[in-house]
Amino acid sequence: MPIHPLPPELISQIAAGEVVERPASVVKELLENSLDAEATAITITVRGAGKTLIEVADNGHGIPAEELPLAVARHATSKLQTAEDLFRIRTLGFRGEALASIASVSRFTITSCARGASMGARLRVEGGRVIGGVEPVGAPTGTTVRVEDLFYNVPARRKFLKSDATEKRRIDALVTRYALAYPHVRFRLTQDGKLSLQTAGNGERRDVLAALYGAEIARRMLQVEDSTPEIRISGFISPPDITRGRRSEIIFFVNGRPVQDSTLSAALLRAYHTLLMVGRYPIAVLFIQLPPEDVDVNVHPTKAEVRFRNPDAVFRAVQHAARRALLAYTPIPDLELPPAPEAPRPEWLGGGQPTQPRWESPPFPQTQAPNAGERASAAPQPLPQTGTTTEQSAERQPMLSGSKIPLLRPIGQIAATYIVAEGPDGLYLIDQHAAHERVLFEKLMAQRESSVASQALLEPVTVHLPPQQARMLEEQLPYLERWGFEVEPFGPGTFRVRAVPAILAKYSPSEALRALVEDFEEDETPLQGEIEARIIARVCKRLAVKGGQVLSPQEQEALIRDLEACQNPRSCPHGRPTMIHISVATLEKQFGRLGAK
Repeated sequence: MPIHPLPPELISQIAAGEVVERPASVVKELLENSLDAEATAITITVRGAGKTLIEVADNGHGIPAEELPLAVARHATSKLQTAEDLFRIRTLGFRGEALASIASVSRFTITSCARGASMGARLRVEGGRVIGGVEPVGAPTGTTVRVEDLFYNVPARRKFLKSDATEKRRIDALVTRYALAYPHVRFRLTQDGKLSLQTAGNGERRDVLAALYGAEIARRMLQVEDSTPEIRISGFISPPDITRGRRSEIIFFVNGRPVQDSTLSAALLRAYHTLLMVGRYPIAVLFIQLPPEDVDVNVHPTKAEVRFRNPDAVFRAVQHAARRALLAYTPIPDLELPPAPEAPRPEWLGGGQPTQPRWESPPFPQTQAPNAGERASAAPQPLPQTGTTTEQSAERQPMLSGSKIPLLRPIGQIAATYIVAEGPDGLYLIDQHAAHERVLFEKLMAQRESSVASQALLEPVTVHLPPQQARMLEEQLPYLERWGFEVEPFGPGTFRVRAVPAILAKYSPSEALRALVEDFEEDETPLQGEIEARIIARVCKRLAVKGGQVLSPQEQEALIRDLEACQNPRSCPHGRPTMIHISVATLEKQFGRLGAK
């Protein structure tokens, strides 16, 4: 095929592939235009996850009627004059290709009225072709962009979009970030006629946090304020006891622009060093201000990444500012002593009195080892061990049938995380968190065959979630009802919990709900038959006893007995082992006793 120039429509669609990845990309570009126009009120209306309609209306300075055709032309902008301006960009947009790219893959209408003008103007574009010309219309000051039938002329792009629920969550998350960055702007987001987000626009960032996370979390967020001669760091971070299971709620803004940067996240987590449990992450909204010439924002097609002239200085500034806030505001935690030895069986393990050890040392009488044929037919899969083989373990260890574990006698705890237990053939180290996960999971799953007992709360508990998490929880409400939860929407981003499964009645309902949503991967779409088990596994993971939690001897005993009663006691619902085994043979070898026999 000979080399030939591409038609303008195809050029525009190729360019749109870099700028307009999905409906959230359209919302991002239109929001940035509104903010660059100094709007103080922005209304976003979405239908059909953005594929049917995206409309963004603002009260900015507007576009004069004679400039509307240029606004939808490629590489036409009011934000750059010379090449040198690329190195001191102070606006969110600057390339002059967003509106042209969006108009090339949609049915596009822009209506605008410049400040001081007596009449507005409207222009329509379909698939990159202007329909008619500029029409005079009555309109308030500002600009309204209406994008309909996104990707109607490139159906292949529509096939690669995620589910409607996922695309809606991405729009929710995007608008949330800009609302945090611009608290003086009043944002209102509506999806399919339902209000998702609304902020006051009063300039108080903590009020925006309250709208997203609830008043209690907003009140406890730690304010960050620090600066060097060239870099200013401000914003909010959560105290160490308010955490999430993912990094998705760590948000950075550089000169008002939301960015993704693993180095900045590493700097923040360095500030939390020794303060967070493994696998837990803070909530953070941090703003980095530095001279425009010290940051290059023209390194990514969607401007989601930036390059710093002095990245080490930015890293140190973020780490120092966050650590300073943590040291200044974080109180010394109270120590909760374990209950006295005579305390009854803890309620978190099901109530009742603790059972007595079922054998004393020596735990088992000497028995004759079974022959090889018996071992092959009856011996279960061995537990993870240290320094011994399967054959050695099978010969010396009387085991319960099936996948059960041997009878164990608790001895104590190591690092308030692992229970040390004596078994018929050596030492067992039990991960208390993984073990309790398994116990809770199997108790709930066992009730599924009949009906899960539900415990009504004396007073309904109100839980507030960010828009994207609220939407995710709404999708799971039918499954929650089958598991004994009674949860109902109670306004934008707010839910009222009226009942919980009886087995979880002693836990915080808000913690249970947050566990359902925060650990889901953004694009996770489990099979229908598996989603219930995954939901319950997440709840159990959050509510199980944690590593670092001191357990009384009665609690250790009760946990081991409940674990022995499980159908699959050797791993937690997520696949991690609950225990490892160090055999007597290994101990004898390490102490040099084998050679003395």
